[in-house]
Order: sequence, then C-alpha cells, then structure tokens
Amino acid sequence: MADHENYQVAIDILRCHLGMSAEEARKELGLDNQSNGLTDTQDALVGLLQD
Repeated sequence: MADHENYQVAIDILRCHLGMSAEEARKELGLDNQSNGLTDTQDALVGLLQD
C-alpha cells in the first residue's frame, strides 16, 4: 500500500485539471480508498474550485 501523502499533488492535478472526483482520482492512481487521508475540509475546498 502506497503512502497517500506522496500522491496528494497527483490527486489534486487529476481533480482540478481533469475534473475527476477524489474517488476517481485515487482509483486512477491505484490507491486504496480506505487510506485516502483527505479531510472533509480539503474535499470541500477542492469542490469549490470546480464550481
């Protein structure tokens, strides 16, 4: 299992530039959804950028 902290930038790029959800981005990177490390606040902030 990979350390999620190392993938946060990749997740953010997929979310912001390709419009993926956090779950889609983690799936694309092959990360375990249980070890996502994202807080509700981070999810909400990224969601605001997409609106």
